[in-house]
This record gives sequence, C-alpha cells and structure tokens, in this order.
Amino acid sequence: MKNNKEKFSRRRFIQRTATGAAAISLSGLATTGSIMAKTNKENKMPLRTLGKTGIKVSILSFGGGSQFLRNDDGDWEKSLETAFKSGINLFDTAPSYSISHFNMGNTKSIGSSEERFGHVLSPYRKQIVLSTKIESRDPDLMKKELEASLKSMKTDYLDILMIHAIAPSDKVSEIEKGLYKEMIKLKDSGVIRFIGFSSMDSAERSRDLLEHLDFDVALLAMNATQYGDYAKVALPVARKNNVGVIAMKVMRNLVGVDATAEELFEYAWTQKGVASTVVAHYGMKPLKENIKLARKFNIDVQSSLQRSKLEGRMSKYAGPHALCWAQPGYKDGGIFA
Repeated sequence: MKNNKEKFSRRRFIQRTATGAAAISLSGLATTGSIMAKTNKENKMPLRTLGKTGIKVSILSFGGGSQFLRNDDGDWEKSLETAFKSGINLFDTAPSYSISHFNMGNTKSIGSSEERFGHVLSPYRKQIVLSTKIESRDPDLMKKELEASLKSMKTDYLDILMIHAIAPSDKVSEIEKGLYKEMIKLKDSGVIRFIGFSSMDSAERSRDLLEHLDFDVALLAMNATQYGDYAKVALPVARKNNVGVIAMKVMRNLVGVDATAEELFEYAWTQKGVASTVVAHYGMKPLKENIKLARKFNIDVQSSLQRSKLEGRMSKYAGPHALCWAQPGYKDGGIFA
C-alpha cells in the first residue's frame, strides 16, 4: 500500500507540475527572449544559439559545482547576483553538488547548489536558462530527484535536464529504454523543455548517445590538453545533429600553467559547435575577470589564437597527474566541510 501511495503522489506531482509548466510556457516564456536580449545587450555579453533548442545563451555560463560551493555565506549570493547582472543567463547545477556537514548548527547556511540557485535566482526565473542533472540511472528514482530539484530551485519547470556523467559503463540501449523514455515524456508534458547529458569520462559513449538518441544538449569536457578527445570524437556528431554543446573543464587546473585564462576560453569559444563554456567560480575576482574576457571576445572576428601551438604547450597536462577531474573516482561536488 505504501508503494502505491508513493507512486500516486509522484504521478500527481508530475501532473500538477506539468500544468504549471504549460501555463508558464504560454505566458512567461513568450517574453523571455526580449528580456534576455535587452539584459545581454546592455551588458555586452555575447550570446550564441544553443543548437536545436533555439535558446540564446551567454558564451560564459555559471556552474554550481565544487568551486562555487567553496564560497562562504555572503559571497555565493553576491557571485550569483553579479553573474546575472553581468549578462550571464545560463546557470547549471546538479543534485550532487552539495556540502556535507555544512556549518553544523547554523540553520541559515545553504550547502546545496540547487538550493543556493533557488534562493538567489528564483526572482529572475523567466530571464535565465536553468539546467540541472539526473544522478540515478533508475527512471523511478529519477522522478524523485526531479521533484526534489524543482523544489530546491523554487521552480515548476526546467529549461534543461541532463543525465549526469555519462561513463563507459553506461549502455545506450538501457538508457533508451529507461531514462531517455521518461525524459521524453517529461519533455512532452512541459515539465522540462530540453534534454541532454554531461560527460567527462567517455567521448566514445557520448558519441554513441548522440548518434542513436535525439538529445538537445550535451555538456562535454573540452580544453587545450585535448584530454578525452571530445572535440574529435563527440563534437562532430553533435554539430551534425545540431545538438547544443556546452564546454566544461575548460580551465580547471590549467590557468597560469603554460596558458592564460583568455587563451583557454578562446580555445573553447572558437571550437565550431560550442555555444558556451561553463565555469564554477570561487571568489569574486576570477568571476569578474572571466566576465571581462567574455565581453571582450568578439564572436564575429576571427581569433588570433594559434590552436596547434597552444595544444603543443598543454599536451603534457593531459591526464590524472595534472587534472583533478581526470583522476579515478573523481566526483564534482560532495564537499566535506
């Protein structure tokens, strides 16, 4: 009886959420484009179309991962506000981005990235592109995760929902029959607008998913070290299918190590098919510096970046010895404080 009640509760929740999302799509989303265009024009933040979604996103996106979670109370709020007011409109997070044992006894502290997003960004919901991820590979557990994510971020729809961290162990056939099938249903209902996946562990499996399933967005690890070969293996298929690509791990562990932040950003921004780069910032200084670099970058002007030379300089850092996220068992978020 308990299981039946739980299933009914989830079904009712999804149905109720779908109704709210449909109403939003008919009323609020119609004005989103003009609001975002005005905001980004005023702030001179370059925008690109995110593949088949048709959404215009800032070339610099805001990540809610481990670096963002390191910010103290009073600082993370300012970083989110600064990002939005500076023209960043794509905000990406995940349920696993959280701090365990966070400020024990301090009930005002928020150690979850999704909750932090909801706390600051909810007033701007119609002006931003909100993205989060599915941790579980079980469709029923995925629905519970989605309910929790919507509640944490104080919204009743998502712009993008992605399967988190596609790895070699993931099988396309299992994803197609399970998660993908449910994600399509949620997309049809209006609870989520677009679907996708993230990956930093298998360009080959990412390519397989892009070849066999109709995803809208892919969040892929790409930087000048060429570690993982995503630009060679997965990106061409994404371009062919007009899948919106967001580059991640563009700078992590690399800034100042034979490359400047500007070079690393330009390497990703000049990659054909990449719409945006997502970065989780610790501290206001790097955030403001990266915003300046994004505003400075001219999409319409050919970059003077010498890609092959930069790749040559950075190739020695391609691996777990230099990239923390390439180490076995690495998981972004889950910080213990």
